[in-house]
Amino acid sequence: MITASQLHAARALAGITRDELAAASGLSVDAIDRAETATVHGEPGVTERLRVILESKGIIFVAAGDGDPAAGIGVRLRQVSHDEGLRPQNLNSANDG
Repeated sequence: MITASQLHAARALAGITRDELAAASGLSVDAIDRAETATVHGEPGVTERLRVILESKGIIFVAAGDGDPAAGIGVRLRQVSHDEGLRPQNLNSANDG
């Protein structure tokens, strides 16, 4: 289950504001604020909608113990591979398109 702290950290890690997340999710800024500050698990529909949006921005929600039994819950940013194309030192007449 995703926690309020994970939602808040995920939004910060993705670099988006509450207003931007509200626009992307169709939720109000107040609903997002409540989800990020809840002392108990938030509304499942709201949490699920935010999870989908944040995962589309490259966020990975980490459950307790994922990969390490001593690890706690958290969030991660998916590593994106960028195709850099040909490096200048590799340019030649064979690949001159």
